[in-house]
Amino acid sequence: MTDSERTLTQSGYRREKLRRRSRYLLVFVLLFCTAVLLTVLNINTGSSPIPAGRILKILFTGQGDPAEYNVIWKLRLPRVFMAALLGGALSVSGFLLQTFFGNPIAGPYVLGISSGAKMTVALTMVLLLRHYSSVSALTLVGAAFAGAMLSTGFILLISGKVRHIATLLVAGIMIGYICSAVTDFVVTFAEDQDIVNLHGWSQGSFGGASGSDLRIAAVICGITLAAVFLLSKPIGAYQQGEAYARSVGVNIPVFRAALILLSGVLSACVTAFAGPISFVGMAVPHVIKRCLGTARPIIAIPGIFLGGAVFCMLCDLIARTAFSPLQLNISTVTSFFGAPIVIFMLLKGKR
Repeated sequence: MTDSERTLTQSGYRREKLRRRSRYLLVFVLLFCTAVLLTVLNINTGSSPIPAGRILKILFTGQGDPAEYNVIWKLRLPRVFMAALLGGALSVSGFLLQTFFGNPIAGPYVLGISSGAKMTVALTMVLLLRHYSSVSALTLVGAAFAGAMLSTGFILLISGKVRHIATLLVAGIMIGYICSAVTDFVVTFAEDQDIVNLHGWSQGSFGGASGSDLRIAAVICGITLAAVFLLSKPIGAYQQGEAYARSVGVNIPVFRAALILLSGVLSACVTAFAGPISFVGMAVPHVIKRCLGTARPIIAIPGIFLGGAVFCMLCDLIARTAFSPLQLNISTVTSFFGAPIVIFMLLKGKR
């Protein structure tokens, strides 16, 4: 290669690198600005709209109408932050499962993992509420994690015996139906008050989140997401294939176990605090990776988290306001937007 050819190659490489970085920056700026806009809209919109000026005064000075102060700090802010946090966590959980199974169709809801978490949380609530007036958030997270790991164990057993992803997806759907049947059976014999609590939670909602719930969820998700980000390099190697990952020193059994555990913690936390939420873990990672033009974990993981936060804040806003004063279940809205994306992914994979 001559010097002029080498110079042209290096110049082309620099232009391509600059183009990729500009694309990453544009996507992140758009996601961040959308998140800020949705935060303002979620705080402003409701049964009693609050002007932006009074919102800013209450947020930054702590002064204003006491009723509006309570609405903002005790109802709307915890709800919008919980939607952002859990939406991002669920999206990252789906990304980890897609990396583990090597297929973009994998997700905690479709594989029955969310249904397993829902089943154990329902059992825990029914059993403990007979003897105690309330159940702690950490107890519910632990119960959801146990259910998520139980469903994941069955999925792993099945994945070792089948090679086609369609068969694995059908098995996951069947596991989800079995867990839902067990949940319905438990609800049948629950006390009336327990049924009310279970019904509202099982439909999926970010409402009712308190400041203490938000702090617990933030700690659990924050530690788990930090661990996921630290695994960016092994995840990137694993995306190139097990043989390549093993050649660069990745301990495959330990790494795969870490992926499942981290994904289980994130999906369990979401289920414990907001109930089962459909299609977020599948659709958001696919869309964000296409927007970024890369699946590199160090770029994709923050983008997927931010994309999941934006998606769930938007869906929660629609769920609250579309038919106000009635509120839709959050899974109704996420399914409406997420299911067409999954269908597109299936058709594209078929082609």
